[in-house]
Amino acid sequence: MSKYKIILSGGGTGGHIYPAIAIANEIKSRFPDAEFLFVGAKDRMEMEKVPQAGYNIKGLWISGIQRKLSLKNVMFPFKLISSLWNSRKIVKQFKPNVAIGTGGFASGPLLHVATLNKIPSLIQEQNSYPGITNKLLAKKADKICVAYDNLERFFPKEKMIKTGNPVRQDLLDIDTKTVEAKNHFNLKHGKYTLLVIGGSLGSRRINELIEKELDFLDTQNVEIIWQCGKLYYQQYKIYNNTDGIQVYEFLNNMDFAYAAADIVISRAGAISVSELCIVGKPVIFIPSPNVAEDHQTKNALAVVNENAALLIKEEDLDVDFENTFSQLIASQDKQKELGRNIKKQALINATKEIVDEVEKLLKK
Repeated sequence: MSKYKIILSGGGTGGHIYPAIAIANEIKSRFPDAEFLFVGAKDRMEMEKVPQAGYNIKGLWISGIQRKLSLKNVMFPFKLISSLWNSRKIVKQFKPNVAIGTGGFASGPLLHVATLNKIPSLIQEQNSYPGITNKLLAKKADKICVAYDNLERFFPKEKMIKTGNPVRQDLLDIDTKTVEAKNHFNLKHGKYTLLVIGGSLGSRRINELIEKELDFLDTQNVEIIWQCGKLYYQQYKIYNNTDGIQVYEFLNNMDFAYAAADIVISRAGAISVSELCIVGKPVIFIPSPNVAEDHQTKNALAVVNENAALLIKEEDLDVDFENTFSQLIASQDKQKELGRNIKKQALINATKEIVDEVEKLLKK
């Protein structure tokens, strides 16, 4: 048998990149001699994160359409033509046996070209409300792996399989790492640890909240691991020298960060929600309102409605945050209940089930 060639595309944010890497790792464990090529957007974080994970990547000159009038939109047709042309060259040279898309604008041109060339294709949709790229690709894709129910209005029912979202496998055993993780971050074992994550690029509003509430949080006997994001690190790193506060641009060892945490404050991107279900810690979601169709609120509500997490809308933070947080930290029963219930929402075999579908396409 000749060795399989797998092409994967997705990017722009960690929510599209990490699922693609998780899928590639699982394929590699089944077919050690398979050859992989990632395709991403030239100036986005995948160009750094994918090589760090040990895979080759080629970059396309592509970006999304801005929702407001912008010079970038004027350039979009040129970028699209360039990306389709380069995708055609990449597919011709690499000759993949299967193409996998995990969403984000970079995956559009590549998957479109792959399906035109009759290459079996699978797309993975992380959100409860699909992105525009995957909605466009759904007609041509062979399989669509989803993480939420009721997506029939966007995708052909006969192609859909509910698998959940691929997440890092090192999260499955974080309960055994708590002491090691707290030591790794030099945390005091008698205090609560609050982990703050605003997504891979950071969240301006969550960062503003944490800065404003530092004195209040100090009264709550908490230490803070604060991932403020690449865009905001220069602004907030001054707090790094403060007692009990650690500020990070990016957390490379999320398993330790989750293991050390007692309470988590997080955006509600699809991958964050899926990871937090596996982690099983009490969570306060602060969904971003600046995303298509408000899908982060929908992602969070899918969990909150099962009494498995708390949610504060951005517009209510000034009024509700201190009350919500102090009630949660004062009640061990509530913390345990939320942790238990969120764990019930976890779909821990997602990566394996997605790769089962990839394998069927390879063997067709």
